[in-house]
Amino acid sequence: MLRCLFPWRRPVLSCGWCRPHLLKRSLFTMKLQSAEFQSLFTEGLKSLTDLCQNRASVQPCLSFRRMSQAAHFVEGSECCDRRVFDGLGVSRSIGLPRLRAQRELFVRENHELRIAGGAVRDLLSGVTPQDVDFATTATPSQMKSMFQAAGVRMINNKGEKHGTITARLHEENFEITTLRIDVLTDGRHAEVEFTTDWQKDAERRDLTINSMFLGFDGTLFDYFNGYEDLKNKKVRFVGQAKQRIQEDYLRILRYFRFYGRIVDKPGDHDAETLEAIAENAKGLAGISGERIWVELKKMLVGNHVSHLIHLIYDLDVAPYIGLPANASLEEFDKVSRNVEGFSPKPMTLLASLFRVQDDVTKLDLRLKISKEEKNLGLFIVKNRKDLIKATDSAEPLKPYQDFIIDCREPEATTRVCELLKYQGEHGLLRDMRRWSVPPFPVSGHDIRRAGVSSGKEIGALLQQLREQWKKSGYQMGKDELLSHVRKT
Repeated sequence: MLRCLFPWRRPVLSCGWCRPHLLKRSLFTMKLQSAEFQSLFTEGLKSLTDLCQNRASVQPCLSFRRMSQAAHFVEGSECCDRRVFDGLGVSRSIGLPRLRAQRELFVRENHELRIAGGAVRDLLSGVTPQDVDFATTATPSQMKSMFQAAGVRMINNKGEKHGTITARLHEENFEITTLRIDVLTDGRHAEVEFTTDWQKDAERRDLTINSMFLGFDGTLFDYFNGYEDLKNKKVRFVGQAKQRIQEDYLRILRYFRFYGRIVDKPGDHDAETLEAIAENAKGLAGISGERIWVELKKMLVGNHVSHLIHLIYDLDVAPYIGLPANASLEEFDKVSRNVEGFSPKPMTLLASLFRVQDDVTKLDLRLKISKEEKNLGLFIVKNRKDLIKATDSAEPLKPYQDFIIDCREPEATTRVCELLKYQGEHGLLRDMRRWSVPPFPVSGHDIRRAGVSSGKEIGALLQQLREQWKKSGYQMGKDELLSHVRKT
């Protein structure tokens, strides 16, 4: 249930790159109670919560119950402390006075702390977040002073200049970032200044579904209708799409990625958004390959990937992210159907766009992909037409097995499994996963003991015996194989 508290419409002038525009502002709040929210409260987060509760006398209600469906919401705001501690699962042995003494650390400075961004989106979708980020009204120096006074360890000070402090509690790391306003952006980086205005911080975020905050009492703070968009399976930029994109061009790929994650049926895009992407696609040329690859990989393992890849080419995004100009989109469509439901690696699907191995090399130069990813792409492009199932025998898997035996590389089986996904050979994929690479039973020492001393001759004999062993379906044993040496 959604409740609108203290609604207002206040037009605010926001400086865009093309023209001033008005952002509608309306704060919606509601109470979240879900098993996913409850699961966040590990011992480390409980301790952080204890430090950061911003009321000492009356606590908002946290009545949790286990659910099999997505997030649920209830109206209501306050109840007794006992229900708070029951809801969070905090041990009664800790004691209420001790908890209040700890949380007063933040209370004295009048600072707030909330869960921010993607974790809120996931919780509202009924998903337990993998990562939880926090936002606060406290500055980095204020956080440092408070944590030092409380004996809380802090690590990784590299994020401090951007407003982020990492606190370590109960063997867990918690990244807490001061509310910020972008002062100057260049499409890659932003110069920021700190603020205590939650709405200003929400305004600088990319998508409405990522612009929400969640209090530790389960209260949602939604300034740009992110919850409504999430319910309606809608992906929209906060404010004007063109301005958000020009602040960081990587947001083009983030739009595609979250579209594949949120939307049920592909094809529904705001015309303004597509126009802004097409006009600003060239800005991706200045974004590092590593950042692009992170987003592209996530998109490739999401939903509607065929629709999104076509859109990337239609909007002329492809040349700026390392994808080939002469890509085979028909092959991509076919392979995307083949791999559906089989958890392919991102490169397995992406390889279908490449016509020659040089396309993989060019992608690597642009995106700095890993050696493993590059080798998988090269392998699929090279073998997708020639390494196929046997049609003239009762062992259709044998060509793949022979390849693995001959290759003798640790990653050979993994690559062959990805190739089978690519080819849509789902039955053979199941067989391959059940098959273990058998050890070749003969060694060079065995042949030497059989009376052969020449190293060159030993090598030739080993290869002959390996071929005989393969023809036997890997059934011939050492003695039977060595009997051929003795006859020779």
